[in-house]
Amino acid sequence: MAEFPAALRYTVEHEWVDTSSPAVVGVTSVAAEALGDVVYLELPAVGASVEAGTVIGEIESTKSVSELYSPVSGTVVEVNQAAIDDPAVVNADPFGAGWLFKVEVSSEGQLLTAEEYGQHTGH
Repeated sequence: MAEFPAALRYTVEHEWVDTSSPAVVGVTSVAAEALGDVVYLELPAVGASVEAGTVIGEIESTKSVSELYSPVSGTVVEVNQAAIDDPAVVNADPFGAGWLFKVEVSSEGQLLTAEEYGQHTGH
């Protein structure tokens, strides 16, 4: 059974968010495992406005290309250049070094607790 960090919040699209300030956003281990080897990330630019629940980029693996959704609304203040340079870090450490971007949050979207996300994914 997968474990999801209780301090994080989750989306039904398999993103996670640490709601500290600024908020940190990534994809869950469920998404990373389903995608297979991540080979490319398209992330929003620093300074971009993002809207909760909308497509803000792409994550490409050897299996497929999937859209990334923002779990929060706000302004992007940082992107993880290390993950862009070596997308495999998303598979290796999705809840740590594989984070994707940081946002100054103006509002949150519909977020799940770790327990709710586990129920949603069946993990």
